[in-house]
Amino acid sequence: MHEKISIYGVGYNNVTLEEAAEFCEELLCEEKNHMVVTPNAEIGYMASKDEELKEILNSAELVVADGVGVVYASKIYRTPVKAKVPGVELGIRVLENAAKSGRGVFFLGAKPGVADLAAAKVSEKIEGINFVGIRDGYFKSDEDVIAEINASGADILFVCLGAPKQEKWMAENRDRIKVRLMLGLGGSLDSYAGTVKRAPKIFIKLGLEWFYRLLKEPKRIGRMMALPKYMFAVIFDSFRKKDR
Repeated sequence: MHEKISIYGVGYNNVTLEEAAEFCEELLCEEKNHMVVTPNAEIGYMASKDEELKEILNSAELVVADGVGVVYASKIYRTPVKAKVPGVELGIRVLENAAKSGRGVFFLGAKPGVADLAAAKVSEKIEGINFVGIRDGYFKSDEDVIAEINASGADILFVCLGAPKQEKWMAENRDRIKVRLMLGLGGSLDSYAGTVKRAPKIFIKLGLEWFYRLLKEPKRIGRMMALPKYMFAVIFDSFRKKDR
């Protein structure tokens, strides 16, 4: 078990992308359901206002810092995490390992047609990947979806319903879902499908992926305000703890 670092109330595993992928493989060797979450600053700020979400994040077996905001926050607390671990990239590593081991993968989420396209694109890039089920995120009955997942024999479930819906859905149903690894990966299926493009590498390297998304989708400005709110809250919290 990798150590966890508390950042504004959420415990993050102090891992690199490679270490996170290796830990997922370890979890897959255990015959029980495990949960992986990938909170960024926006989700971290949500959790500060939503105790249920905070408890769910802290109950996950693997919690990775998905976003430069969380990395900066860890430095403010003087307990820096090793690296940013983008959920979209962790998902690819998990898929690559699944192809080698033959484990079954189920994609759940996104708009109708997107998950199918994502699976098709992934299959082109990762030889031997075994998709056993695909379902979009516009379902009305949890029971039907859970029955479909369980009947598929999937080992790995990608849950891409957006935060905090996906985290709460996984936590509510994890005892009924017969997979070994569930990953809450937000918009990853859109990225794999190519319906949403990731930022150019220079933006990612400079920690400005959020800015690129804002340029492409100005309507995200409301959501983007969570980042400065999170950072101000972290700064205030760190000063408060120093004064104790």
